[in-house]
Amino acid sequence: MLPARNRIVAAGACIMGLALALSAQDFAHARSGVAGLPPLPAMGPSLRKTVAFETTEQAGTIIIRKDEKALYLVTRQGQALRYQISVGRDGFGWTGTVKVGAKTEWPQWRPPREMRARQPELPEMVPAGPYNPLGARALYLLRDGRDTLYRIHGTNDPSGVGFDGTSGCFRLTNTDVIDLFKRVPIGAKVVVQ
Repeated sequence: MLPARNRIVAAGACIMGLALALSAQDFAHARSGVAGLPPLPAMGPSLRKTVAFETTEQAGTIIIRKDEKALYLVTRQGQALRYQISVGRDGFGWTGTVKVGAKTEWPQWRPPREMRARQPELPEMVPAGPYNPLGARALYLLRDGRDTLYRIHGTNDPSGVGFDGTSGCFRLTNTDVIDLFKRVPIGAKVVVQ
């Protein structure tokens, strides 16, 4: 019999070998079955494309055009990455200039008091992790150093992108929000039109 430390290392190697043998989807399904949780959510397709884009804004600026349901990340003069998004439904749209004040991977979600008043069935908090309604990543938007309570975030429902349906946040597929998250630093300017 192996000493306890070697048994732990061997068990870890077996688990790693099993994980490598299974596809990512099979592993997620096996993991969720053991934990009693539903399968991990799909990341969704990438709806991102490089486009010609005229603006006076600097590279690294995010421009959100609500009427187009599009988020543009200016990459250089005359060019941007265009991401399809969902925007605020009637009564929840807003415009202005804000900054990315923080970024979080698999964020926890605390519905604002006003949202919970409208929807009392909402929990006070959903813990961080893959089952969170904010999806894989969130960029927190600040105005004059204060949290606006609006986010640029992912979704665990890829069909939840491309329409007016949020409470003022901007929603991308998880695949696209992960890509955007990597490209945008804290402090980036966000112009909502």
